[in-house]
Amino acid sequence: MKAFASIGTAVLFVSLGTIIPAFAVQEQKEAKQEEKQPQQQQHAQPHQQQHAQPQQQQHAQPQQQQHAQAQPQHTQAQPQNQPKQQAQQAQPKQNNQQHQQQAQQAQPKQGNQQHEQQAQQAQQNQKNQQHQQQAQQAQQAQHQNQNNQQHQQQAQQRNQQPVQHSQEQQRVQQAAWQEHRSQNWQSDHRNWQQRGGYNGYRIPENRYNGYFGPSYGFVIYNQPYMVVGGFPRFQYGGYWFSVVDPWPNTWANTWYQTDDVYVVYQDSGYYMYNRRYPNVGIAISVSL
Repeated sequence: MKAFASIGTAVLFVSLGTIIPAFAVQEQKEAKQEEKQPQQQQHAQPHQQQHAQPQQQQHAQPQQQQHAQAQPQHTQAQPQNQPKQQAQQAQPKQNNQQHQQQAQQAQPKQGNQQHEQQAQQAQQNQKNQQHQQQAQQAQQAQHQNQNNQQHQQQAQQRNQQPVQHSQEQQRVQQAAWQEHRSQNWQSDHRNWQQRGGYNGYRIPENRYNGYFGPSYGFVIYNQPYMVVGGFPRFQYGGYWFSVVDPWPNTWANTWYQTDDVYVVYQDSGYYMYNRRYPNVGIAISVSL
């Protein structure tokens, strides 16, 4: 029994000896663990940070890669949108260019229209000027005709109102005309070319057209009369006419008192014609 008791006591001490050191070891382990926890926490934080960073990096990298992969799509989409943007940007330029071209094209058209309008206005002005000139010419012609008619009427009135001659003047006039009567007209007659040309006074055209020619007849006896150098001289239309050619013996003795005569300029000289004998022209000279 004692042996069993001593054995049990020994076993108890042994067990206590083993238990106590075990508790001590356990407490030391726990103390060491408590001391290690801050270190582990400190160590765990960098480790967790390091571990988190790779995870974050790993997690971020796929996202970034996904985002990077998406970017090429976006960048790839940009070239597709660029033609549209370029087209949209080009459209205003094209519109501006079209407007400029249209404006440039419109300018020549406007210039041509202006030139056409100016040409039309110039043509219209020319037509108006021509009409005005024609109207003025018509007025002048009408005025000239009126003047000619007035002159003709005045000449006719003078012809109808003969100049009164005294008996002495009548005798002198009759004697002068008788002395210049031709006995042989073919041999006695000479025109101005045969006489060497006309060298007398030349009646102005406007005056000649208003008083002289076949349309203006008169009677010599009704006009002022004189004899100069043995040649009969009479006045008509403001001019004196000297008869330098003899008158034909086929005419009546009193033709200068009864027949109408007229003065014409032909063949570079003046001639007097008798309406009763229209084929015979007598050379005469004009003076003021």
